[in-house]
Amino acid sequence: MTGAQLLLAVALLVANSPSGPAFYLPGLAPVNFCDDPDKSDCKPVIELFVNRLDSVESVLPYEYTAFDFCEASEGKRPSENLGQVLFGERIEPSPYKFTFKKTETCKHVCTKEYDLKNPDHKQKLDFLKKSMLLNYQHHWIVDNMPVTWCYDVEDNQRFCNPGFPIGCYLTEDGHPKDACVINSEFHEHDTFYIFNHVDIKIAYHMVENEAPSARLVAAKLEPKSYKHTNPDSPDCTGPPMDLSNKLASGTVKIPYTYSVTFEKNDEIRWASRWDYILESMPHTHIQWFSIMNSLVIVLFLSGMVAMIMLRTLHKDIARYNQMDSTEDAQEEFGWKLVHGDIFRPPRKGMLLSVFLGSGTQILIMTFVTLFFACLGFLSPANRGALMTCAVVLWVLLGTPAGYVAARFYKSFGGEKWKTNVLLTAFLCPGIVFADFFIMNLILWGEHSSAAIPFGTLVAVLALWFCISVPLTFIGAYFGFKKNAIEHPVRTNQIPRQIPEQSFYTQPLPGIIMGGILPFGCIFIQLFFILNSIWSHQMYYMFGFLFLVFIILVITCSEATILLCYFHLCAEDYHWQWRSFLTSGFTAVYFLIYAVHYFFSKLQITGTASTILYFGYTMIMVLIFFLFTGTIGFFACFWFVTKIYSVVKVD
Repeated sequence: MTGAQLLLAVALLVANSPSGPAFYLPGLAPVNFCDDPDKSDCKPVIELFVNRLDSVESVLPYEYTAFDFCEASEGKRPSENLGQVLFGERIEPSPYKFTFKKTETCKHVCTKEYDLKNPDHKQKLDFLKKSMLLNYQHHWIVDNMPVTWCYDVEDNQRFCNPGFPIGCYLTEDGHPKDACVINSEFHEHDTFYIFNHVDIKIAYHMVENEAPSARLVAAKLEPKSYKHTNPDSPDCTGPPMDLSNKLASGTVKIPYTYSVTFEKNDEIRWASRWDYILESMPHTHIQWFSIMNSLVIVLFLSGMVAMIMLRTLHKDIARYNQMDSTEDAQEEFGWKLVHGDIFRPPRKGMLLSVFLGSGTQILIMTFVTLFFACLGFLSPANRGALMTCAVVLWVLLGTPAGYVAARFYKSFGGEKWKTNVLLTAFLCPGIVFADFFIMNLILWGEHSSAAIPFGTLVAVLALWFCISVPLTFIGAYFGFKKNAIEHPVRTNQIPRQIPEQSFYTQPLPGIIMGGILPFGCIFIQLFFILNSIWSHQMYYMFGFLFLVFIILVITCSEATILLCYFHLCAEDYHWQWRSFLTSGFTAVYFLIYAVHYFFSKLQITGTASTILYFGYTMIMVLIFFLFTGTIGFFACFWFVTKIYSVVKVD
């Protein structure tokens, strides 16, 4: 509850804040640094924190402490929000601590020694080698800002990666893998090279109109490898630190060192210090193409729907309403003929109403989360905020889910209200949680940092059972208490015979066609979302995403209405399930695209990683199915109610 109240308070703050001085989000206020240890309003020491290590070749992230790196002797671990825990972020203190404006050169941190005859030591070294082979990346944080490794890529562009590799590998035939291409001295075949030294450069700017102090605006590093002739007194010279695969006995010493320099940069403002990272992200220019592509589809669909609504429907209604005589009535055709069956309860009305309740919950949650993200509250700087906001909103939106499910179940003539409310509260969330729990068991078995701790699982279950379920019951109570939805036409006792349908008006072809256009609006945006989840790229274009969300809602609605009209003209009145499945079929295209993305874009290896990818993808597909299906049903329900309320029926 506190998370939602906090978000509401911040929203009110934004709404009421006068134009002028900038405001800061909770927990994201700037920190001032200075080189005077006696001052109380600024910090002389800069702490570096380390996050989990991950790889594009594996879905399994690991904590920093899982590797045998230098560890902090003391230090307080920062508190993590629910979103960070669910995403597997594990931020730890590090032994790297800097004094503001104090340059350090080849500072020794620690030396790790491995006796290859010792099984424990050999296991640690093998784990390090395996991580280098899979290109696992460090993620360091200074002043809540990622320490980036910037390097030149094609077309003289500079790419800033918010991580840097542990090391790299030269294959048996001398082919350099991953980061081994950066240094020509990496030439030994079948050898690992570990980056045991980093050159860190921290940029700061002086605070204006305040006491003389500074704020950090950039932190960049360059990983290097040194063997160090004297490990206890390193000088950062000599050949790179190599770990040969052929070495079977003896002792291996790996000294870890760093150098740090400070530079003043008054051109970068503190509020825009993430820009250089975000601007270097690849493919950002495609976003405009994506939006234009989606807008063209929406305009095309809107034109078609408008033409049908304004011309065809107008003619239909005028012609139907002019038919007063018995002879004319016998000439009736098209959608007016099925007025006595159009609101006939669908088969499996219980399941449809439950899906509509869960879909409404997801729809409102998505809209509010993206709206807050557009305002900047859920930016990458506010780690885990997006997931926390989504979970809290989903929990609090149990009431509309129960209400919508109850209202439609009652309008379908259902009487098993207890079963309806229980299914609404437990069916879809239960499927998601069961899938999530199985994935978590795999992560536990692999000792990954992405495994949700048992305490957090209990907390999520408590949110579900103690808040979401009671709110769903409250919503269902009010939904069943209200009168059933009044339809503009009465339903006949005897169902009308549906004539034989052509291929295009049969259920399956219509459903398959209905999902193509909505998917066409989102597939480019989907590429960026999947990149942020599986390729560990930052996603920050929430304005684009919100616009695409609105376009998706419009496209799902219009495509479903269009197909619904064609089916009604063919005298097929089974529109309820068909409208839900027509736009819901977009999720099937999502699944096909996710399979294509896995085989064509990702380099994921290993059975556990593959199972995890498809396990989490199925959760996303189910959520997307409920969300798009609900949009289609509501659009069609509004359309059918509207057209049958304006036509005269005897």
